[in-house]
Amino acid sequence: MDFHEEAFVLSARAHGDTGAVVDLLTETHGRRGAYVAGGASRKMRPFLQPGARVVADYRARTADHLGAARLEPVGQGPSALFDDPLALTGLAAAAAVAQGALPEREPHPGAFLAFEAMMAAFALPEVWPAVFVRFELGLLDDLGFGLDLSSCAVTGSHDDLIWVSPRTGRAVSREAGAPYADKLLRLPPFLLGAQAGLAEGDVGAGLELTGRFLERLVFHGQNKPLPTARDWMIDRLREAGRL
Repeated sequence: MDFHEEAFVLSARAHGDTGAVVDLLTETHGRRGAYVAGGASRKMRPFLQPGARVVADYRARTADHLGAARLEPVGQGPSALFDDPLALTGLAAAAAVAQGALPEREPHPGAFLAFEAMMAAFALPEVWPAVFVRFELGLLDDLGFGLDLSSCAVTGSHDDLIWVSPRTGRAVSREAGAPYADKLLRLPPFLLGAQAGLAEGDVGAGLELTGRFLERLVFHGQNKPLPTARDWMIDRLREAGRL
């Protein structure tokens, strides 16, 4: 099992005296663990940070074995965000959610593209929290748990959709959902179209929505909680008045 392609680093941990085991997200080969010789060195540590983009020359004896990889950095990576602690918190959360949600050795090109878009958005302080919600929606969709926000689950109407059923993941209109409002999740308008602006509370509602389904449909099945890094990001966004 050999391949040569670009990847994003999701995590890295020291292995032995000089090496590191790196979790990589690739477009065509999914999430892959790889041993990187010299990965603990001062030279290599900067581009083994979560979110770093690399070219991976990956080799493994079989598809089920831990492979080895030689990595070359692409672009600035996370170093471009060093002056923005809030964006770095978001980056850590995105990497942790992707690593926890995606099964290893299973191609998920949609997840790779969603992570790529997320990385580009971190350069836009006013935009990236909303993009993070869309990133998590993209993960859910690529894993087969996409939400249906196109029409009301009760009436079929496409208008005035303001809730989501926590049971079915389908949108519900204002009128149809009124009797059950205390049991439904709020649907922020920016998830229905690019033309809708962001109002106060929309990002928080979006993160509650995606978090509920990620927890129930993805992480619960693995007997894992949502990543702590995601909780930290939400706390920092709340402190900054961005929710």
